[in-house]
Amino acid sequence: MRNPLPPVPTNLLDIEVAGDLRRGIPTVRLVTAPAEDVEAEPLEIGGVRITGKAGDVQTVTGDGPRWVAGLGDGEPKQYRKTGAALVRAVNAGLADDVENGGKAFRAAQLVLPEEASGEHVTELALGLLLGGYRFKVSTEDPKPAVRTLRLVTHDRAVAAFTELVARATALAAATALTRDLANTPSNVKSPAWLAETAAKVAGPGVEVAVRDEKWLAAQGFGGVLAVGGGSSRPPRLIEMTYKPSGATKHLLLVGKGITFDTGGLSIKPADGMHLMRTDMAGGAAVIAATRAIAALGLPVRVTALVPAAENHVSGSAYRPGDIVRHYGGRTTEVGNTDAEGRMVLVDALAYGIKKYSPDLVVDAATLTGAMKVSLGLRTGGLFASDDALASSVVAAGARVGEAWWRMPLVEDYAENVRGEFGDVRQTPAGPGGITAALFLREFTEGLPWAHLDIAGPARSEKNYDEVVPGATGFAARTMVELAASLS
Repeated sequence: MRNPLPPVPTNLLDIEVAGDLRRGIPTVRLVTAPAEDVEAEPLEIGGVRITGKAGDVQTVTGDGPRWVAGLGDGEPKQYRKTGAALVRAVNAGLADDVENGGKAFRAAQLVLPEEASGEHVTELALGLLLGGYRFKVSTEDPKPAVRTLRLVTHDRAVAAFTELVARATALAAATALTRDLANTPSNVKSPAWLAETAAKVAGPGVEVAVRDEKWLAAQGFGGVLAVGGGSSRPPRLIEMTYKPSGATKHLLLVGKGITFDTGGLSIKPADGMHLMRTDMAGGAAVIAATRAIAALGLPVRVTALVPAAENHVSGSAYRPGDIVRHYGGRTTEVGNTDAEGRMVLVDALAYGIKKYSPDLVVDAATLTGAMKVSLGLRTGGLFASDDALASSVVAAGARVGEAWWRMPLVEDYAENVRGEFGDVRQTPAGPGGITAALFLREFTEGLPWAHLDIAGPARSEKNYDEVVPGATGFAARTMVELAASLS
């Protein structure tokens, strides 16, 4: 199969901010819903009734705007929802026009309400940029889509809003790249392919080193080698470094890079296994976040590690009951080969901490089904050894539209992690999400550390807000915003 991924995200809109309407470009009118305590009839424009509910987009005819989009109660998060719904409607209208022999337009414009603040504009831009995301490997020509959107505002806000849109575009590009990497099918996406692609997309200011299986064996990465041992496509460690001058903080990011997960000898059920192409969504988010941090020129040093492996079934696959020696010498009793994510993560955690001595550590992984049960599909699970870091992650996520809920590191279960035949147990008894986090904590050397379990929100089966079916890109924006808060 031809490589379906462009070297950098190319499916993002070009959003410009202007102080005047331009003739000949289709226009969108934005309206807010009346307050709950006010009785009001739905607004009628061009013969179409619209409630003003967030995400309610209607096509109108005749003079004036071509679309009317509701903003809900005007809260910033409603702007993101409306932006995503709007760009879908505009693209659908363009496709219908072209199919019916009409003239294709490539731009649209919308007038921002006078009360729109910088936060509103950021949220609107994220929705507009990501709501129309598409990923399809096909011989078909891509459907037409609007390429430029003009946000029209008062003159005094143009410069400030332009800067905010540029920043939102960098955040959206990180999400889109994460989606691209996670959506790429696993017959293309081997560990070597993921490593080569990370090097291609890293961008200026980021150095990338790709470590092969021989290097991993020489360095003692037993967890990565065990998980990748059942595949004919050997594992890799992706090592990215960004070292701006004047940085006072050093952030270590670690992302799970399982390019396909059969479950190994503890094999998964057939139903749903096709989704395991996205089991490297945490690693994808780390790659994309590092690129965005450098692109924004944030003054924080970042080391990013993505242990990449394919968890397969063969005569060389690792087994339940094995004892694996990780980087640094600590050993793990294997209980279930489908708990492979933590096996590769702890190698990278131990290596990154010993070699680089970071100030704080964040890992991201589609780690446990327990988090999907606990928090559903739209909220990430957050475990942290440090209250300040936990608060920073939650706040960073809130600013960029990603929800996190802090979960407890229950010390009563910590003893369950202690091994009988090795230092630690891979799958100790107790609640799965908590015990998995406690296992990871054994390798963090007491540093401020946060574990982001994104098993739920990393994938979606339907549209909601700026999310589309497939990989969502969850966690990339949070990590970029967290880095920004450290500068």
